[in-house]
Amino acid sequence: MNTRQDTHSKVIGYLLWIFGFLGSHRFYYGKPVTGTIWFFTLGLFFIGWIIDLFLIPAMDREAGLRFNAGQYDYNVAWILLTFLGVFGVHRMYQGKWISGILYLLTGGFFLIGVLYDFWTLNTQVSVLNAR
Repeated sequence: MNTRQDTHSKVIGYLLWIFGFLGSHRFYYGKPVTGTIWFFTLGLFFIGWIIDLFLIPAMDREAGLRFNAGQYDYNVAWILLTFLGVFGVHRMYQGKWISGILYLLTGGFFLIGVLYDFWTLNTQVSVLNAR
């Protein structure tokens, strides 16, 4: 039987759920569309946010099936993006030094690059891990 390595952490998912009314846990688990909706509607007026408390285990399992485990850790990449994204540290962690330095000099390409990375970070790390 082929078992997949867990790529995302339920602990980090629940910690991000605290700020989930802004969609952070949904971005983390690879759901950028609903993450954006949660951001603009405060977690669907807090109702969706409360429901997500019970959905996190399923979102974690789904993320484990969708994304490739490997050398680059999703949790590290997400922590770096969340807290140091405008400095490009998450890009440097992935070996993308040129764009990391450009993020550092331009505030994450004037925050547009950081927003792009919130939408695509799971895929970026998955592609790197698949190599």
